[in-house]
Amino acid sequence: MTDRRGVIAKRAENLAPDVPYVRGWVRARRGAEALAGQLSALGLESDFPGLSADMNVFGDGLVRLGSIRPEAAVLLAELIASGLAAEMADGAAPAPEEHGHLDTPAA
Repeated sequence: MTDRRGVIAKRAENLAPDVPYVRGWVRARRGAEALAGQLSALGLESDFPGLSADMNVFGDGLVRLGSIRPEAAVLLAELIASGLAAEMADGAAPAPEEHGHLDTPAA
């Protein structure tokens, strides 16, 4: 079973020769490092010990948060909401593509 973004597709454990796994993993690593940097700046790195880069069977990069405490999930949701509120208040909310978001289904 997979969602349209491939997030719940199986992990890539048995590699196929025609899938660009490295590209997906590198993108995931960059995303994980960016998130880790922000969490570290906020003193929250210990709340996300399982943060890592991964990829699925299609070669799509995934950032895994790992198991986190419910309080850490609530705090992350509050930080996201605060950031969005600040962007909306500035009237300069960037388009999703400015943050590198892709709205394309997984292959």
